Amino acid sequence: MLGANALGDSTSPYLRQHADNPVHWQQWSEEALESARERDVPILLSIGYSACHWCHVMAHESFEDEATAAVMNEHFVCIKVDREERPDLDAVYMNATVAMTGQGGWPMTCFLTPDTEPFYCGTYYPPKPRAGSPSFTQLLEAIADTWRTRRTEVFDASAAVVTALKQNSGGLPASDRPVDADLLADAVAAVLRDEDVDRGGFGGAPKFPPGPLLEGLLRHHERTGSEEALATVMRTASAMARGGMYDQIGGGFARYSVDAEWVVPHFEKMLYDNALLLRFYGHLARVTGDSTALRVATATAGFMLHELRTDSGCFASALDADTEGVEGLTYAWTPEQLVEVLGFEDGVWAAGLFVVDTTGTFEAGMSVLQLPEDPDDIERFDRVCAALKDARDRRPQPGRDDKVVTAWNGLAITALAEVGSGLGRSDWVDAAVECAEQILATHDENGRLRRASLGSHVGEAPGVLEDYASLAVAAQTLFQATGDPVWSDRARTVLDTAIAHFADADNPGSWFDTADDAETLVTRPRDPLDNATPSGASTITEALLTAEALVPPSESARYGELAAAGLARAAVVLGRAPRSGGHWLAVAEASVRGPLQVAISASESGRLLEVARRYAPGGTTIVSGVVDSSPLLADRPTVDGREAAYVCRGFVCDRPVTTEDDLIAALRR
Repeated sequence: MLGANALGDSTSPYLRQHADNPVHWQQWSEEALESARERDVPILLSIGYSACHWCHVMAHESFEDEATAAVMNEHFVCIKVDREERPDLDAVYMNATVAMTGQGGWPMTCFLTPDTEPFYCGTYYPPKPRAGSPSFTQLLEAIADTWRTRRTEVFDASAAVVTALKQNSGGLPASDRPVDADLLADAVAAVLRDEDVDRGGFGGAPKFPPGPLLEGLLRHHERTGSEEALATVMRTASAMARGGMYDQIGGGFARYSVDAEWVVPHFEKMLYDNALLLRFYGHLARVTGDSTALRVATATAGFMLHELRTDSGCFASALDADTEGVEGLTYAWTPEQLVEVLGFEDGVWAAGLFVVDTTGTFEAGMSVLQLPEDPDDIERFDRVCAALKDARDRRPQPGRDDKVVTAWNGLAITALAEVGSGLGRSDWVDAAVECAEQILATHDENGRLRRASLGSHVGEAPGVLEDYASLAVAAQTLFQATGDPVWSDRARTVLDTAIAHFADADNPGSWFDTADDAETLVTRPRDPLDNATPSGASTITEALLTAEALVPPSESARYGELAAAGLARAAVVLGRAPRSGGHWLAVAEASVRGPLQVAISASESGRLLEVARRYAPGGTTIVSGVVDSSPLLADRPTVDGREAAYVCRGFVCDRPVTTEDDLIAALRR
């Protein structure tokens, strides 16, 4: 029988935060599940993550309380899970929570039979009864009593929930509509109808940064010339960049805005948000030359490299929402504090520029910095920002979750390599290479990926579909950014492994989120919808679409057919709920455009390669080198010894061009 708290040796900083709780927390393991069977008690499953504000609140209120812990320990086997480390468990029990309550969130609190079947689920529970909700202790005692006295009802409830979960665990159905220009036009029109034109973004509060969706709209503009799509993109990009959700002096984006105006953020900063937004803002800067987009992309890359980069060269998962238990302690300001740091004249100027007044936009008269208008004095602005950043760095800082997640580092590698090559920042590409080499050296164990690591300790949780898919896309991007064929080979290896273990053999184009040899849960999870991050299904389809151009023609059909099958299933999402398929939209736009490939034949990279990286639409595959150094370059030689670019759509190529203007014209055709 298990005893005391067993979280101290976890690879998850979130679990380690609970290692001193009086609760006898266990990690998810067969030993913990067996203990519940031996004791004949339910499992109390608590799922959260380190940057989660309400997870910290419930921990302080309940899990650190001796009396509450005593009730938990007496009646339950208590298991704590980091949702970022075990997205499979999070997906299964989040679906159960939503099915039971109509909503989900973290902390997630689920009560399971010893066979892991959920029978009662919820999220945050207060320490005292509040607004019709029982206290956490009251809930614990009620669940324990029901288990003792009305167990048949428990098993009936769990059986009903599991049946519902299994019924809803199928993949996307096939659609009668093809993924073509008409479907994408309808999908984009539906998205644009949901825009908050006055304030930017989509829907009301809270507002989350829709990076992949904006990328899809931007690609639609590039393909069709739609000014409406571009206007929506520009309004949302500007609103996010000028509001408080974007860190005006340190760079990087918070998780979301609690209001509809993008003023007050939920202060946690996630690696995946910043990687996705770096990719989008970098693309927007290339397409439009917009100075704000370029500034935001540059500062966001700087934030990732300076604030999230670990000693290994990879990227940490997040910065906490709280500092010393207080939201916004690091980031919010009063007018008096600005004057104290900057002096009277600069302090008053900064207060006006950043919308900091005595009323405050946050709590206790504090304000989060905004930038509704560009400064009229850039030199002064830079000096003020540097002084404020220096002062802020001396404040208490939020904790950092140093866990290195494969999928999210894949997103970071892709963004740094793609934007770095497009904007001429070789240092960003170098950082991407270093990260990818480290991920493959540590997270790849005999050809299979691990989900996460902490320092030198690689976690036991196996990689899920998004880990393989994101890393495959990252390696493909590095091949295009560096020309080193090792990255093409690595991408293909990762992709082939994903196909072998995650593809639904009975439904081509459909994918499971866990491998065929992973731990058996009450259902085998799969979620093809794009959420805060692109789904594993849409990301693997992106990798397949690119792979089709990077492998020999004799072998490309397999990847192309799987990509087409995945897109065919995505037609349902794009036709019915396109805002839930932002990354699907981006991948579909690339596919309908051709897909577009650019092969640049030259003994040394020259100006045509720079032009291609600068002007090629999003989703374009670009390779450069000598003939036969890549399948896309086969039989595509230089012209009279001069660098030559071949622009191909769906493997049908234009005549080679040798001038910059001709290449730009070909890319825009």
